[in-house]
Amino acid sequence: MKKIFFTPGPSQVYPTIQKHILNALKDDILSISHRSKEFEKIYQSASSGLKDLLKIPNNYQIFFISSGTEAMERIIQNCVHKHSHHFINGSFSERFFDTAKELGKEPTKTESTFGEGFDFKTNKIPKDTELICFTQNESSSGVSLPIKEIDKISKLNPNKLITLDIVSSVPYVNLNYRMLDVVFFSVQKGFGLPAGLGVLIVSPKAINKAKILIKKGVGIGSYHNFISLLRYAEKNQTPDTPSVLEIYLLGKVIEDMKTFGIDKIRKQTEQKAKLIYDFLDNHKSFSPFVRNKIFRSQTIITVNVGDKQKIIKNYLNELGFIVGSGYGQHKDTQIRISNLPAHSISDIKRLIAALKKY
Repeated sequence: MKKIFFTPGPSQVYPTIQKHILNALKDDILSISHRSKEFEKIYQSASSGLKDLLKIPNNYQIFFISSGTEAMERIIQNCVHKHSHHFINGSFSERFFDTAKELGKEPTKTESTFGEGFDFKTNKIPKDTELICFTQNESSSGVSLPIKEIDKISKLNPNKLITLDIVSSVPYVNLNYRMLDVVFFSVQKGFGLPAGLGVLIVSPKAINKAKILIKKGVGIGSYHNFISLLRYAEKNQTPDTPSVLEIYLLGKVIEDMKTFGIDKIRKQTEQKAKLIYDFLDNHKSFSPFVRNKIFRSQTIITVNVGDKQKIIKNYLNELGFIVGSGYGQHKDTQIRISNLPAHSISDIKRLIAALKKY
């Protein structure tokens, strides 16, 4: 039985991945040097393709690192002398805040109840804040923050850097990157790749902040600091030996998505999410964890299922549908369903049909 993974990451691989892996083996991609011209073409293809797909300004840099978690550390190191401010609405935004503390910074926070968003009108950001940190789509809770509210905060704080975690909403989320300074994601969700690659999208303003910190004598990390990453990115290379296969696969999936159409991907994501939420809103036993529709994620749907969670997961597993557990204290009373480009409308309808039969 072929399984369909609705887990929130790693998740279902993109439909064309098998073909691209076979081509990579045939073309010896796994053996080429990361200092070769062949790799430079792979890097350039993935970087320029991503900019084209997501409408990222040409003067922004694309850096390849190991993961989204590493991105949090690199961003704090390179953009913060002392003060970052974090909007915490789940476990991953809290991880970002904890990273700042672990690096010896003095972060502040605005925190919401798990499963809820923010009243942005009432939240004040300290004047000495250097970097404002958002997790746009919380994988732990299924809360999504409206982009228009983040853009408003960016406009009101022109002298502060803005960073955005889009790990579980890319490529669905539609951003004006000029309102943002550092955006990051990893590839095992929205791009349907195996885990092991993180992507940093960095503005000239953020690069300049790293240079300022160096002049002040502030440590910004070693081989993966922004200046080192920039020096190699300008040659379409990385400072270390990267996962060449992952970067190759990312470039190929981006080509596939461009052919399919980013607008179509976004429209289908919303259609699929509506099918799921409509089902949950009318079910007598299951319900969406996020009650306020404004903050409901389109890509990670968190579902209250009560004390039958293990039974439901096992039932779905026997039918070939693999869903995620809840997160933290909700681990045994919720399931999480990912709704990503690798999931077809047919996949979603089959999953809903199985839940109806249960």
